[in-house]
Amino acid sequence: MKHSTIIKGKRNFLVIISLLIITMMGACKTGQKEDHPQSTDLKIQSITINKKNLDTRERINNIDFQIELVVHFNNTIQKEGMENHVHLSRANKTVPITLSYRDHDSTLLVSNNQPLDYYRKYIFKLDKEITAPNDYDFGGFRKSFYTRLDSTDKFPRLTEEELLTKIQQQTFKYFWEHAHPESGLIRERVSSDKTVTSGGSGFGLMAIPVGIERGFITREEGIHRLTKILSFLEYKADRFHGAWPHWLNGSTGEVIPFSDKDNGGDLVETAYMAQGLLTVREYLNPSDPVEDTLITKINRLWEDIEWDWYTQGEDVLYWHWSPNYGFEMDMPVRGYNETLITYVMAASSPTHSIDASVYHEGFAQEGAMQNGSKYYGYTLPLGPDYGGPLFFAHYSYLGLDPRNLEGQYANYWIQNTRHAQINHAYCKDNPKNWVGYSDMSWGLTASDNHEGYSAHSPTNDLGVITPTAAVSSIPYTPEKSMKAIKHFYYHLGDRLWGPYGFHDAFNVTENWWADSYLAIDQGPIILMIENYRSGLLWDLFMSAPEVQNGLDKLGFIY
Repeated sequence: MKHSTIIKGKRNFLVIISLLIITMMGACKTGQKEDHPQSTDLKIQSITINKKNLDTRERINNIDFQIELVVHFNNTIQKEGMENHVHLSRANKTVPITLSYRDHDSTLLVSNNQPLDYYRKYIFKLDKEITAPNDYDFGGFRKSFYTRLDSTDKFPRLTEEELLTKIQQQTFKYFWEHAHPESGLIRERVSSDKTVTSGGSGFGLMAIPVGIERGFITREEGIHRLTKILSFLEYKADRFHGAWPHWLNGSTGEVIPFSDKDNGGDLVETAYMAQGLLTVREYLNPSDPVEDTLITKINRLWEDIEWDWYTQGEDVLYWHWSPNYGFEMDMPVRGYNETLITYVMAASSPTHSIDASVYHEGFAQEGAMQNGSKYYGYTLPLGPDYGGPLFFAHYSYLGLDPRNLEGQYANYWIQNTRHAQINHAYCKDNPKNWVGYSDMSWGLTASDNHEGYSAHSPTNDLGVITPTAAVSSIPYTPEKSMKAIKHFYYHLGDRLWGPYGFHDAFNVTENWWADSYLAIDQGPIILMIENYRSGLLWDLFMSAPEVQNGLDKLGFIY
């Protein structure tokens, strides 16, 4: 009995345990159902535009001008009022669309009623008010995309020579028509009033021989303008130990501060001016009494520049000096960058020359400016990674001829050619997937941008293409630059081309196209195209005996 009772007790215990387990399992299932109720959300299962997935973090570009957007929902959608909750827009302007449905109204199809514009950013949006018949909730959707390039010509085709002449002539108008009427100096930008720039005016001086030789103006007109400019520089323009400031008032000649403490001499801008002065001097005819008078004026201005004083007795040139702040800005001019011409002019001065040690220890830093690394297969002799902004290859070489220029640290034709090739290769590679970069749309350099102004380069890539970068590199990369020129003019000309040639810059990704012009960007276009075509400015500047003496002093072969 005792044994049977024990067995019976064990059975009852097992039954009780089994019931408890079943009860607990039921409770767990009930709890799971309560914690994870069946979804009542209206969701997008897939969304495509012209068969490309739109629901992605990747930038969507190269979309055709006629689109088909297909949105698959997880449930039937309420069609009533849908036209108020589906939007296609560009820059807050609504694009008319047509809606249709399929798959028992669980698939929405959207198409545009008029062609989209090329290279534009569009926004597609679905409001969260979209519902299903049983009032499911929808979280909304928003995504931007970019249309493709319209490669049709915007202007009639010209021969390459005709196109280069047209670009030079249109760009020349900035320096001729937009120059300050009282001084003849060049305004900083198209929106400037009295603010003129000394460096840009140096570029403007060099443009005058181009304008004469190309027939844009007569020699008489050019001499008359030079007379006005040189008289203003000699008698009205502020100078500081012979150096001009970055900005001047085009009416009074008084310095306009470039920054808080930059209200005195700017030696680099002065070097660009001096480069222009010597180029023009070599163009003038000393047997003509009027032109010989201009030569005398140029010599006085040139010889008054105290390059050696800007060393402070050290083996380096300093960029700025102010009568109020002295050398407080403390910016030694070191390479490799756009300032090589500053040392060439300082070494060439017949009155205030620097020692060669100032160049070797100051600018070249005894070879520390050398690079030697490879970028996209091109070995870069000098400068920062990837070469920096392309104006490094332009400003110093508007007159200084790099074709046979070689020094202790580099061959400068190789330097500039590699720099341009690397810049082109980077834009073609387009590692940041910007819209509008390609084999024919390239060029990173300092310019305006969608946020203000910046020195664009592969290491400071904001999605901004600046036409002067590729166009002014034409001596170094003629085929690549010509491809860019044709693209900028024929394909993008309705947005890029204006009264003074190519506008300053554009950023397709940011939906931004400049309407601005800057003297320091327009100048290299006309001058470097001329050097590519005829070598005119290189030949003139390099014929100056002082320049030859200066290059000899610094150990250059040319």
